[in-house]
Amino acid sequence: MNIKDQNTDFETRSLDTSCINESQLEHKWYHNLKYLVIGVLFGIVFIKAEIISWYRIQEMFRFQSFHMYGVIGSAVVVGIISVFLIKKFNIKTIYGEQIEFHDKTFNKGQIYGGLIFGLGWAVTGACPGPLFAQIGTGATVMIVTLFFAIVGTWVYGYFRDKLPH
Repeated sequence: MNIKDQNTDFETRSLDTSCINESQLEHKWYHNLKYLVIGVLFGIVFIKAEIISWYRIQEMFRFQSFHMYGVIGSAVVVGIISVFLIKKFNIKTIYGEQIEFHDKTFNKGQIYGGLIFGLGWAVTGACPGPLFAQIGTGATVMIVTLFFAIVGTWVYGYFRDKLPH
């Protein structure tokens, strides 16, 4: 059988961090409102904690303040503890679906991607999470950053099959 005839979708998708625990449940449109509410609350926390502050981000990249390193480090610790607890107690989603963790192999593209992401973060003072909160606070210039984040995502999606994974 030719490799083009084989269904390699699962193999390709399993190499990504997305689509691993993709839900098979279908919900009505209004079930998404809970994500809107959580997103707004998350944005408020970002604003109050000064995580979206361009000055705080610049302090981080200039090694002038521990603030952002403390926030990021705390998130990493919470993530480690959460994954440990999910694995140890076999915790399921709120809909009873199994959560699976797959081993990932290192790829040099992760270094390139991280450098590009970090450079963009340093130049614009924004990463995808806080970007919407920044726009919501009136920093409308971040619409340009949002536009190019969308363009970058589209370009990656367009060339994804041609890139090494």
